[in-house]
Amino acid sequence: MPITPDTKNWTWVLERACADCGFDAADWLVEDVAHAIRTQGDVWTRLLAHPAAAVRPSDDQWSALEYGCHVRDVFRLYDRRLERMLTEDAPTFENWDQDVTAVADRYDLQEPAVVTLELVAAGEALADRLATVDGAQWERMGHRSDGATFTVRTFALYLVHDPLHHVWDCESGFDRIGRG
Repeated sequence: MPITPDTKNWTWVLERACADCGFDAADWLVEDVAHAIRTQGDVWTRLLAHPAAAVRPSDDQWSALEYGCHVRDVFRLYDRRLERMLTEDAPTFENWDQDVTAVADRYDLQEPAVVTLELVAAGEALADRLATVDGAQWERMGHRSDGATFTVRTFALYLVHDPLHHVWDCESGFDRIGRG
């Protein structure tokens, strides 16, 4: 069975804990998000060095490599969006289809060592920008094309769930491969 496109509106993670990975936005100080993004570099370096990094645990779940490509691209996209939220008044972001990107950019064929370097660099750039946010900037707004509205504060909390959740995806996928 091929990957089923993810059509969920994940903004619910701002309101309740994620039953899968355990993330709970209520437990987070937004000022800690930049540090959490920085620490992801080490975590993803380990995940992408795993001997089964390019192996899908099943036909309908991405490999750690594919998740790593996705997280790298999320970091890049969110850095651009954060920059816009900090410099423009209430920008609207065009839709980004992660599943189309994964196929078009051939996530499955990328080189794990290269993805690792790119993911770490993208995470550092995003963390650097987040670390500059201060005071009233946390309340600046941005809008997704689907109508979801964020402040920089809720944007940062929404963002940090993504790499943490995908670490959970990869680790549980490695567990499944090990049992397979």
